[in-house]
Amino acid sequence: MEKSMSAGTENKKLFSTGQMALIGMMTAVTCILGPLVIPLPISPVPISFTNLAVYLAVYVLGTKAGTISYLVYLLLGFAGLPVFSGFTGGIVKLAGPTGGYLAGFIFMALISGWAIERFPGRYMIQAAGMILGTAVCYVFGTVWLAGQLGIGFAAGLGVGVIPYLPGDAVKILFAVMIGSRVRREIRRVMER
Repeated sequence: MEKSMSAGTENKKLFSTGQMALIGMMTAVTCILGPLVIPLPISPVPISFTNLAVYLAVYVLGTKAGTISYLVYLLLGFAGLPVFSGFTGGIVKLAGPTGGYLAGFIFMALISGWAIERFPGRYMIQAAGMILGTAVCYVFGTVWLAGQLGIGFAAGLGVGVIPYLPGDAVKILFAVMIGSRVRREIRRVMER
């Protein structure tokens, strides 16, 4: 009886031990890159490396595990660990000007991860998926930022999106170049 219950439990595992370790590793990468910022004098939103960490997480882990990795990062930040931009943390961060972006990164992970998984080896389509995911993230962020600052959506784009587009293009290019290689190496190592 014990043996059959054990076998049934093993078949219902959501993630293997190795996958859980990778989720933890990519959460740690996000916790390291997330607080690093380059402040811009024209905006209350600094240049952040969180989106780069999310792109890499979905490349390495896939859609589901990459999104879970980001959600774990969010929970750590909401619990008060200083993992958000500028080494801040706490649930109040969601109420600040960057709160919409924090929520939008969830959708960015889902959309980017879908494109990466659905079109393996087709880097232009994967990059287009990351661009679309970033655009959706920016919609959430801009609506929230505009409401926080009492400005219109177009003005919010000028403050919270347009200055960041060149850097985002570089991050997406970097993720496409590095992410696929890291994914291949990790899968090779895990198959041993």
